[in-house]
Formats: sequence, C-alpha cells, structure tokens
Amino acid sequence: MKLISILTAIIVAAALYAVVLDRERLMGWARGGAPEETAVEAVAETPEAEEASPETTLPGGVSVMARHSQAQQIDDAVLLRGETQPSREVEVLSEATGRVISTPLRKGTLVNEGEVLCKLDPGTTGAALIEAEARLAEARAQRPQVEAGLPEAEALLAQAEAAVAEAEINLTAARELSQGGYSSRTSVASAEAKMRAAEASVRSAEAGLEAARAGTDSLEASIQSAEAAVASARKAVENLTITAPFGGVLESDTAELGLLMNPTSNASCAHILQLNPIRLVGYAPEADVARIHLGARAGAQLTGGETRVGTVTFVSRQADETTRTFRIEVTLENPDLTLRAGQTARILIEADGALAHLLPQSALTLNDEGRMGLRTVSAEQTAQFVPVSILRDTPEGVWIAGLPDSVDVITLGQEYVTDGVPVRPSFQEILQ
Repeated sequence: MKLISILTAIIVAAALYAVVLDRERLMGWARGGAPEETAVEAVAETPEAEEASPETTLPGGVSVMARHSQAQQIDDAVLLRGETQPSREVEVLSEATGRVISTPLRKGTLVNEGEVLCKLDPGTTGAALIEAEARLAEARAQRPQVEAGLPEAEALLAQAEAAVAEAEINLTAARELSQGGYSSRTSVASAEAKMRAAEASVRSAEAGLEAARAGTDSLEASIQSAEAAVASARKAVENLTITAPFGGVLESDTAELGLLMNPTSNASCAHILQLNPIRLVGYAPEADVARIHLGARAGAQLTGGETRVGTVTFVSRQADETTRTFRIEVTLENPDLTLRAGQTARILIEADGALAHLLPQSALTLNDEGRMGLRTVSAEQTAQFVPVSILRDTPEGVWIAGLPDSVDVITLGQEYVTDGVPVRPSFQEILQ
C-alpha cells in the first residue's frame, strides 16, 4: 500500500509540474510539434509584443506590477482631515472669596451674556463699601471750606503788597524832605520801619496763600483716595456675582450651593462653550498650504454624512514643529447647535486647479520615517520612494499631487522593495 501511495504522489507531482511550470512544452507535445518551434512561431506572429513588453532584463530584479501615469489638470480642492472646536471656551473662576448662595444651573443650559452663574455670600464686603462711600462724602464736604480759604489768602496778599507800595512812597518822600532839611531823621526812620513791616506782611500773606493751596491739593488727594476706595469696594461687591462673559452652553454644572470659592483654589464656577459659530480645525501639509487663502469657501462632511459650508478664517504662518503642517480654521454657522465640539470631519477647501494623478489608494505606502508616498520605477529600473499628498478621494481612486508629470508607479509589490532595489515591472495596461 505504501508503494502505491508513493507512486501516486510522484505521478500527481509530475502532472502538476507539466501543467503549471512547463505548460508550453506540454501544449506543444499535445499538438505533435516541438515546443521550441511553437514558441518561436508565436513570437514571429506577434513581433509587436516584444516592442510593447515593458519587462526588463535586469538580472535579479524583483517582479512588481506598475502603471504608467500621466498628470491631469483637475478643478482642485484641498482635502484635509479635521475636527470641530468651539469658537470660544472659558472656565469661569471667582475673583472673590465666599460661599456660593445661588442654586446651581445644570449642564446643557443655554446662557446669555451677563446672565448670573454664581452668587457669593457678601459677608462684610457690603459694610466696607458703605464705609468707603462715607469717607468720600466727608472729604467732599470739606471742599467748600478749603476752597474758600484760597481767595481769602489771595486778598490778604494783595492787601500786603498794596501796603508795601504805600510804605515805599512814604519812605521816598521822607528821605527827600530830610535831604532838604524839611524833615527829621526820626520821620525817615519811622517810614523805614513801616516799610519793613509791610514787607513782612507780604511774606506772611504769601505763606498763607501757599498753605491754602496746599490744603486744596491735600483735600483733592483725600477725595481721590476715597474715590479709589469706593471703586475697590464696589468691585469687590460686583465680584460676588459671577456672570457669563458671553452667550453659550454650559458644559458642566455651575458651582454647588455652599461651595467655598477662592481665587487661589481655582474652584470653577462654570465651563462655557460658544458653539455658534463653530470652528473646524484641520492641518494642511507644506505642499498645499500656499493654495489656501483667507475667505475661501470650504465644505465640511461630518461622520454621519451631514455637510456644511463655511469660509476659511485663519491660515497659520508657522508650521507645527513635529508634523510640519499648518493649522487651518474654517468658521461654520451653527444656529441650531447640532454640531458638537470634537466631531471629526473631511474638509474640502476651494483652490486653484492643479496637476494630479488618479491612482488606486492601495498603491500608497509609508517610508521608514512614516511619511505617506508612492514607490515609482526610476530610469535605472530601481524602486524609488516619492512623498505625495492626497488632493481628493473618489470612487475611481485618489487624486495625488507631488509626482512628476509622467511617472511609472508601482501598484503591487511596493511593500517588498526599498529605494535602490532593482525591479522588473509588469504594466497593468498590458495585462488587462
């Protein structure tokens, strides 16, 4: 039995070899002719096959499937992958210390700008405001009295200056009479004494005027200090009521009743998102960022199939250091708030026409650095990796930019070769 099994296996192996590996010889034998002659005749009948054959005779080359590709002009749209983000987002914190005395609002509640979110226990803050306002009123009450002293001091100074002028005239007259023998020295001495007294009165009046002015300035400083104290106390009272900085939706409950709020503890009063309008954020590679302009129309297709139209509102001027891509922001109207933050989307941004190749998505591969690209057949019949970018995804394939206008792309076997490896390409157009 063992001998029969071995003979059967040998016969089956020989038959398979003849059918699979030596098919031409078998067919020639079946037709009663030499297989070599049949092969020669077949080649002689189709001489153009030799000319059209793209296979190389490079010894040791790896057999791969390839495709001739010629760039085509397409109405371009830059394709990005992105996600939705709120146009504004803030964590509302407290600037004052106190316990919450307001009933919390639940997450998901729509709030308007200026709407009360949290109220804190005023404690002694209200009394401090009343005291500051009383000091301000007291300082302002002194203003009429202080301001009235200034004209009085100015009048006294004018009177003293007039007395000096009169004393100067009397002194001059006394001296002239004394020189003519019509007045005694006593009269001259008396006039000089009156002159000195008048001058002393002027100096005293000037000092009084300066004191009056200093009193006015001091009063104004006191009033300003009191006004600052009142403003500070009012601000402290205002901080006890925490309001929404803009309209939006609560992403969390507001602070619970009785919670102690403190600026140093970073206790949150509320977390607010503004979702109308909403931003769509994507990242464009270096090859595409120059084709994206502010104000360009952009379409967004969400995961569920919903589409929205918006405009480009931001194009980054600095690339991300890790990915070497540029941040792009598209603003979308979202009045019904159906779009949520964090949804993924395909972004198509209008751009000028570009040259691109239509190729199967399966031809794409990654190099050792993780960059997406294609492996092509170089002029030396070796594999060569070329980084590319996807412009558009279609049912027929993907439109790819970054390749030469005419190129031979490896579509099957690209995962088994690296740069510089000899290849023997068989082109799909010949096999189809």
